[in-house]
Amino acid sequence: MKILVTGGAGFIGSHVADALIYDGCEVHVIDDLSTGFECNIPAEAVFHRLDIRSDAAADLFAREGFDALVHHAAQMDVRKSVADPCFDADVNVLGFLNLLEAGSKHGLRRVIFASTGGAIYGEPIAGPQTEDDPLLPVSPYGISKLAAEKYLAFYAAQYGIASVALRYANVYGPRQNPHGEAGVVAIFAQSLLAGKQPVIHGDGLQTRDYIFVRDVARLNVAAIRYAGSFEAVNAGTRRETDVVTLFRLLKTLTGSDARELHGRAQQGEQRRSVLCAEKAERLFGWCAEVSFEDGLRETVRWFAKRT
Repeated sequence: MKILVTGGAGFIGSHVADALIYDGCEVHVIDDLSTGFECNIPAEAVFHRLDIRSDAAADLFAREGFDALVHHAAQMDVRKSVADPCFDADVNVLGFLNLLEAGSKHGLRRVIFASTGGAIYGEPIAGPQTEDDPLLPVSPYGISKLAAEKYLAFYAAQYGIASVALRYANVYGPRQNPHGEAGVVAIFAQSLLAGKQPVIHGDGLQTRDYIFVRDVARLNVAAIRYAGSFEAVNAGTRRETDVVTLFRLLKTLTGSDARELHGRAQQGEQRRSVLCAEKAERLFGWCAEVSFEDGLRETVRWFAKRT
């Protein structure tokens, strides 16, 4: 299968590209390197440094004839989406539409879309959240992901493109960028290894469902074989971990003597997020395999080498 991976120089996208190549696929990568790093791209992949909103990105579909699109390129900063909703929609909605339009005209048969399992549901009434729970995004980022899912469902119905929106929990692991709008695992690991003092926002009892990036990559490989119409599928572990517990685990793994420092709570931050993954198991035979402790250990080792 000939596959285009967008955002393939980024954290999750590069792991997905690795897994697809290992599975025997021919992989092309689009990335504008605005947040990704060329060193993350597998040597076996064909790299195109392009913006997904450009005519050149659309022209690739006519020239290369991709069988599948795995879309991870995105504006992913929630705070930036609040400050500039137009830019967020330009990248996350219009950029995606640019690729879907081109693909629908040139034989595209499958699409895997990296959605969000936290921002798209909003604050849960109960957990773990299933795909049938209300979709109540409270940020432009979450709204743009939901809009992209709706467009994907349209293209699946209109053009017969087998499509899966993977609603990710909090993905962590090697290659995650600890700067800017990054995951708390990467931020804490880098700070603790560098002898710096991380700050826990608020009381630190807010919980998240942390999933290791290699498990997410496996799910993408499993989903790429899906031949049905549109499906939205959670990618989570069913396990909640609060930030204080995460800090203490990372403190032990890094051998840090940093204290547990609390700062001001982030305005509008969700208190809980945890995903049910029974649908992924039912459709694709997938479940998360890497334990949180083992995943943290591998992540700390990777950051320790870089530090």
